Amino acid sequence: MTALIWIIGGLLVMLAIAWGFRSAAQKATDNKPYFRDMPLGVAFGYVLATAAIIFSLWYFFQPKDVDGVPQAGVIFFRWAVMGLLMAAAAAWVFRTIFRNVGTEGSKKLFRSMPLTAAFGVMIIIAYAIVSIFAGFIAPYGQEEILANANIVAGGDPALGGNPEFPLGTDQIGRDILSRLIYGAQNTVGIAFITTCLAFLLGGTLGFLAATLGGWLDQLLSRMVDAMMAIPALIFALLLMTIATAWAGSEAWLVTIYMILIIALIDSTRVFRLSRAVGQNIVVMDYIEAAKLRGEGLGYLIFREMLPNALAPLLAEFGLRFCFVFLTIASLSFLGVGIQPPKADWGTMVRDLSQFINFASFAPNVAITPLLAAGAIALLTVAVNFVVDWMLHKSSGLKE
Repeated sequence: MTALIWIIGGLLVMLAIAWGFRSAAQKATDNKPYFRDMPLGVAFGYVLATAAIIFSLWYFFQPKDVDGVPQAGVIFFRWAVMGLLMAAAAAWVFRTIFRNVGTEGSKKLFRSMPLTAAFGVMIIIAYAIVSIFAGFIAPYGQEEILANANIVAGGDPALGGNPEFPLGTDQIGRDILSRLIYGAQNTVGIAFITTCLAFLLGGTLGFLAATLGGWLDQLLSRMVDAMMAIPALIFALLLMTIATAWAGSEAWLVTIYMILIIALIDSTRVFRLSRAVGQNIVVMDYIEAAKLRGEGLGYLIFREMLPNALAPLLAEFGLRFCFVFLTIASLSFLGVGIQPPKADWGTMVRDLSQFINFASFAPNVAITPLLAAGAIALLTVAVNFVVDWMLHKSSGLKE
């Protein structure tokens, strides 16, 4: 109750400061339009942002330990701030390099690219390299059980670490760094294949429904409506539970079932988008001209409609990839996704979650389960940055 009173009091004080700031700015600038027309909510936003920056600076410079007890919140906050700054610096360097290196088209693309999109492209390329060359990058195999289990991250022998295992080992002695690397190959690779399959199925059927119309359009649309009425994750969990029972001990078969099930569920979203875009395209004059020339259905869909629908479909591909990626991680976390001994980030979050209990006195141990969760979140943010930029470019809007 006391904390709530302090929060309400602080907000009221900031609201008063915002009102005073706006009034002072209006007088100081001789009532110029920017401050004259500024709503109180905008002024409050400026004050709140300033207060957040001041509090962040104060919290950043707090001691990392008090009376020998590590302050996990301060340590994690410092890691987050330094990680954010390093990410911004790396994205700026990456964008600067490719503004001057490459083809004329790529240079022009990077010159128009905001820093957030450059960060997203950089992360996606890094994940792709790690996924493709995981077997060469990882120091150990994803299924290899080593001599020592529960080695903590950091490599400090005094805290139970080992320099040979910078991120430690799990409960049965597998190297966490190697499993993170192989997890990129498994999770990201399977998500990419699943998304491509969903687009192949949903996009083809959506364009067919838009082109042919009639009973086919009604039949497919009603089937899609029925499937979309069921929450996607619950539907996938139900089907995967049945598929896991069918597959028995065949772990590879569970993965195949998972790809097909998620692709089928996500193809419904792709169908709705491709059908809506296709209905706008199919009435264009060049489609009528192609029909008069006697072009077949395949030509109409893949040579006329698809190139003109590419921008929204590419943006949807990025968003759909994120949803598929998170669905796979969620199913693995629940135990019905990618099966052991294959490395998967969702499974790693579940298996290593017990280390979070050590956060109060050993933050380097507690960071272990957050690595896989952070890898999931980082790729999701990166893809969304790139998709947002692509949508902005395809919309034709200018800064």
